[in-house]
Amino acid sequence: METLEGLRHKIEGAKDIKSVVRTMKAVAASNIGQYELALNSLGEYYYTVALGVVAYFKNEKPKGIKEKKAVKLKGEKGICAIVFGSDQGLVGSFNETLVDFVSERLKTSKGTHEVWPVGERVQLLLEDAGFNITRKFLVPGSVHAIRPLVGEILVKSQLSITQEPVKEFYIFHNQPKPGSGYQAVSQRLLPLDEKWRHGFDDVSWPTRLLPQVAGNTDKTLSALIREYLFVSLFKSCAESLASENASRLAAMQRAEKNIEEMLGDLSHSYNLTRQSAIDEELFDVVSGFEALKKGK
Repeated sequence: METLEGLRHKIEGAKDIKSVVRTMKAVAASNIGQYELALNSLGEYYYTVALGVVAYFKNEKPKGIKEKKAVKLKGEKGICAIVFGSDQGLVGSFNETLVDFVSERLKTSKGTHEVWPVGERVQLLLEDAGFNITRKFLVPGSVHAIRPLVGEILVKSQLSITQEPVKEFYIFHNQPKPGSGYQAVSQRLLPLDEKWRHGFDDVSWPTRLLPQVAGNTDKTLSALIREYLFVSLFKSCAESLASENASRLAAMQRAEKNIEEMLGDLSHSYNLTRQSAIDEELFDVVSGFEALKKGK
């Protein structure tokens, strides 16, 4: 049986851990709020960019975007996967489910694969899964830190395309579910071809007035493409961070519940041990009194 001192030490330790868990739970809840606010604003901005693309294609068809016929390539097509994971732990199976999703999707795609992980923990899992890691990025710690990360990824992707023109880029990340939880999703980022153009078929112009493009059409398209790529990566990163903090919040809630149950068990054991010690002391006092009484 454990001593009272040992049980008291365990109870104090559990209370300290509970305090840390509550702090982490509060931080995760606060982070979720800022990322959800950014996503709400980003949704309206993405819709505006999509309307701009729709307006452009109603007037112009750029020479570079056309249906490509099958051609014989000298080598295999290059496929790059940008995977948004986490740098920190205590997120449950956040990274594991994402890596399984990436593995399942890339198995069905023919070509040479390379992966750009965002996050050290997801990077280690991807390496264990046998993927070729060519670039690494750190997870931004706030909404304001997403923009520099997105800019860096865009610069590196442009450099990669110049070195290997026949290349496709995909984004993999966890996306929050309505209500609670998250799910792994993917998006084709590059190239911007006819398939990309048809992705805007569901976006309709909101008024009866037909849109017109004013000014230089090439500059207009370049600006729209630049904003589309930026908002796609920004949205993926923000959704990943919101999902990560939601997963951490759920993990902290489970940990807090387990700690409360453990504290209840420890308190019960402490009370029983303390009562047993009191009973023994009383028994010794009574026994001593009876012995003295008989001696007299």
